[in-house]
Amino acid sequence: MKSKAALVTLLATALLATACNTVRGIGRDVQSVGKTVEKTSN
Repeated sequence: MKSKAALVTLLATALLATACNTVRGIGRDVQSVGKTVEKTSN
């Protein structure tokens, strides 16, 4: 039973870490688009 709980915890941690990286990547993409638009408008 402990190994099953450990496996579930490990999978949940992996999913959360992946989601965090995805959100960070989206933030960088949006920031890059914003900078490009700003440069174009000047």
